[in-house]
Amino acid sequence: MPQGGMSIASVLSPVFVQVALTFVLLFWMGRVRYASAGRGEVRVKDIALGQKVWPPKVQQIANAFHNQLEIPLFFYILVAFALITQQTGTLFVALSWLFVASRLVHAYIHVTSNDVRYRGPAYIVGVFVLIAMWIGFALSILL
Repeated sequence: MPQGGMSIASVLSPVFVQVALTFVLLFWMGRVRYASAGRGEVRVKDIALGQKVWPPKVQQIANAFHNQLEIPLFFYILVAFALITQQTGTLFVALSWLFVASRLVHAYIHVTSNDVRYRGPAYIVGVFVLIAMWIGFALSILL
């Protein structure tokens, strides 16, 4: 990874898209959960106990949201470290966009067909891109 060179806006733009995706899913989850509770599909006391009581489509959206709080955490940490150490070249930004694109595809599949045959590969692409980013970052720091 080349040192420096990319503007802060270039480096953070994929982060902003990832954060926006997470918030969109959060508000969508809230809306469908509220509507589901309003229709009486779940009992409020069961919700308070944290039981898995949501109808499948509502749970599907919730799962898509929660998934954005898992692997992307490593992306956020990496971007912060890369900015601090000025290890944010063109390759880093390109891989960031590829990671975020994989998350967008994964989330889309998650909330639509939820077909694991397609969702799994989208997830794996993102994971491998993120691993490559971490290896590149580590090598740029250590060597």
